[in-house]
Amino acid sequence: MGKIIFYEDKNFQGRSYESSTDCTDLHTHVSRCNSIQVESGCWMVYERPNYMGYQYFLRRGEYPDYQRWMGFNDCVKSCRMIPQTQGAHKMRIYERSDFGGQMLEFADDCPSLYDRFHYNDIHSCNVIEGNWLFYEHPNYRGRQYLLRPGEYRRYSDWGAVNSRIGSIKRVAATPN
Repeated sequence: MGKIIFYEDKNFQGRSYESSTDCTDLHTHVSRCNSIQVESGCWMVYERPNYMGYQYFLRRGEYPDYQRWMGFNDCVKSCRMIPQTQGAHKMRIYERSDFGGQMLEFADDCPSLYDRFHYNDIHSCNVIEGNWLFYEHPNYRGRQYLLRPGEYRRYSDWGAVNSRIGSIKRVAATPN
């Protein structure tokens, strides 16, 4: 079970909304979001309703202003709790859409896709086990994309605007 609290103002001030479940539209509870407390679990928060727009991965902790979660502004309009997996992680990435071209299989984090494989364009992906995060740049920086188990036939299926991925990280269970 997870718990996250959204605050309209910086430093945990102003109107707040507490959630322990996914929420498709936070705007009905808070008009903006300038700080967040994650009391338990891991969460993805989204810039737009219905899990659209920029995505931000948050672990347990305090985020007194939107820059702390690498946000561009005070727009957080939906959230999703990420189920914690304790077992193995397994994913296959492909250089072309619809699982075409060269395939690489992952079971561990990769801080730099290019340094390791001389490859950083992913056009499709099959997440077999666990939850994963794609990052736009190496060393887990830039735009973030949550991938749950399932098939992603093209990069737009995971919400990306292009195929460039710099690093890959497993979402592993953490003590709360």
